[in-house]
Amino acid sequence: AMMLLRLNALCVGYSGINPEIADLLASLINLDITPVIPEQGSLGASGDLANLAHMSLVLIGEGQAEIDGARVSGQDALARHGLKPVRLFGKDGLALINGTSGMLALGVLTLLKAENCLHAANAAAALTFEALRGFRDAYQPQIHLLRKQPGQIAVASALLSMLEGSQYADSRTEDVQDAYTLRCAPQVHGASHDALGYVREGFSREINAVTDNPLVFSETGRVISGGNFHGQPLALALDFLAIAVSELANISERRTERMVNPQLSNGLPAFLCCQGGVQSGFMIPQYVAASLVSENKILAHPASVDSIPSSANKEDHVSMGAAAARKAAQVVINSSRVIAIELICAAQAIDLLDQRELGAGTGRIYRQIRQRVLKLTEDRPLSDDIEVISRLVISGGLQE
Repeated sequence: AMMLLRLNALCVGYSGINPEIADLLASLINLDITPVIPEQGSLGASGDLANLAHMSLVLIGEGQAEIDGARVSGQDALARHGLKPVRLFGKDGLALINGTSGMLALGVLTLLKAENCLHAANAAAALTFEALRGFRDAYQPQIHLLRKQPGQIAVASALLSMLEGSQYADSRTEDVQDAYTLRCAPQVHGASHDALGYVREGFSREINAVTDNPLVFSETGRVISGGNFHGQPLALALDFLAIAVSELANISERRTERMVNPQLSNGLPAFLCCQGGVQSGFMIPQYVAASLVSENKILAHPASVDSIPSSANKEDHVSMGAAAARKAAQVVINSSRVIAIELICAAQAIDLLDQRELGAGTGRIYRQIRQRVLKLTEDRPLSDDIEVISRLVISGGLQE
């Protein structure tokens, strides 16, 4: 992704790079020659200098690359495919290493996974809603249209669609409204929906932007030094992404707690056990979800509020965008596991209720879970089950 984004920026035409170098970079991509690049080392200001430098080493026959799973020298990687290293002149080196392609690459990949987590969180909320026999009135469109928040409106509509035809919904008689984790799912998930939309818009602009320095304006013959390499627009967006996805995990874990806690579960057995007293059921998975949510709270602290001077204080403000990207990526992985735990618990809860008709969408979700994870009838290790559903979540295989 980093190589492709760097190539795309170079092809806009203001970087002053030798076209032969861009052609060689394209060849690396097409031949699946992947430079070995450290994930740390960027301040997110003069671009991702150290990281992009490692990418560029292979172009000059240095550094290391992976081919077919094997790590080889940059020189050997080129030779295996009959390619020759290039020599850098003029602005070639700066054009390759001065830009935001590193943080943007990780950010784009993380955003795609985050959007999949959002869809899966909506699905998990709907299945938990069935398990707790929630009241659908809180999802009626006339409520959400008055708030005028597009994400909230979209999530409420999605939840109602998944719950269409449900015989579990609206079947409780002991009270008249749900806890916030069910009732306010459109407001909470919807805010994350809108936040991810903001991130997508910013990334879409940056993908097609020129972010190196100086820039060459051939029509006027001027070479102008500026600051397009500064990663602040990405750093803020990546911190926002981490916060938005962290909230999806926060509310998911609380829904899981409602299902496993007999004081909150509307009649479900403690910890969703088939044999209470001798089995621990889903006690420990809820611990895991709580642990991951707490870790996310640490990771959601904004990297973009930090700065440290470098380059003899000429570069006296930096974005820390690469750090923001790495933190956001871990938040998304953690959150996919929290959502997976909710989905598995919700399927278990459905199995412990009197069997009725699930909603049109929740029925499909339940079947997807049961195709991969069996009902828990006695205690067994659940880590593999959680990982299987987490991968389903993060890959987009589970859609609302």
